[in-house]
Amino acid sequence: MIIQLKNDISESQKEALIDEVSQTGYKITEVKTQLGDYLVGIGKKEFDIRRIGQKEGIQDIHIVSDEYKLVSKKWKVAPTAIDLGDGISIKDGDMAVIAGPCSIESEDQIRKVIGHLKENNIKMMRGGVFKPRSSPYAFRGLGLDGLKLWYELAQEAGIKIVTEVMQVSQIEEMYPYVDIYQVGARNTQNFNLLDELGKVDKAVMIKRGISGTIEELLQSAEYVFSGGNEKLILCERGIRTYERASRNTLDLNAVPILKAKSHLPVIVDPSHGIGLREYVSQMALAGVMAGADGIIYETHEIPEKAYSDGQQTLDFAQSALLTDWIRKTFEMRKTFDLI
Repeated sequence: MIIQLKNDISESQKEALIDEVSQTGYKITEVKTQLGDYLVGIGKKEFDIRRIGQKEGIQDIHIVSDEYKLVSKKWKVAPTAIDLGDGISIKDGDMAVIAGPCSIESEDQIRKVIGHLKENNIKMMRGGVFKPRSSPYAFRGLGLDGLKLWYELAQEAGIKIVTEVMQVSQIEEMYPYVDIYQVGARNTQNFNLLDELGKVDKAVMIKRGISGTIEELLQSAEYVFSGGNEKLILCERGIRTYERASRNTLDLNAVPILKAKSHLPVIVDPSHGIGLREYVSQMALAGVMAGADGIIYETHEIPEKAYSDGQQTLDFAQSALLTDWIRKTFEMRKTFDLI
């Protein structure tokens, strides 16, 4: 059960409401976010919600059977829109394009990527400054100094920054320089990190875990929402299966399922999803047709010289072509009634 509270509810009205609902056998947790105040009730006993629905201070009340209450579409039918400012957003009915290198490597690289993005009217840049690598000897990012440099150059160009946060201690130091915190596949169930991201007033994109289920992705988002942050984006980035012909298996089944289950926007990452440059464009377009609200992919001037993930990274010419295809495919998708 979710009870939406009015902005002007008094503390005495709230306490009386919590007490009455608790007497029905429901455990009540109050959740305050940037956008609203909610009471989340957990319990199995059925009762007539009209008993409390007309009480003062209540805006609305919903019965939500899903374990993930706040990110469920059962109470919030209207899709959530993520407004990043400057006319840049991620939302249903639009197609966001996010592109950039796997790793931020140098000032020269940043300038070249930003130039490519501006030429193709791409407003959001991805890139890693803290890199979780399977090998401890691989390049692990430029760290905070690299992020500050990237931020200065991106600000000048009107580009928004999407980058991964790996641990709780990085959240505060990264805050002035990021527009979207990315939670990577290895951290999707780092619940301490998710709890702390619930306390920030910036968007958070959660990638599906390497072997995670759709329900586990939604539960991870629930951690952030219940901590106080409604600015959430879900990302399908492929899962590990027994198939070895590709790096991962991009589960495009997840896109329409997530759109049906949750009000949050859904992004597809075909670069990690298949891990092979020659197939990234096909999978990106398949993601568009599956109903995604955006595509995030990797691009580098010379992928063969990239510090990481060069095998799944598009060069600038391939990236420009893909961006054009994404937009044309999205326009075609809008003519259908399926999505």
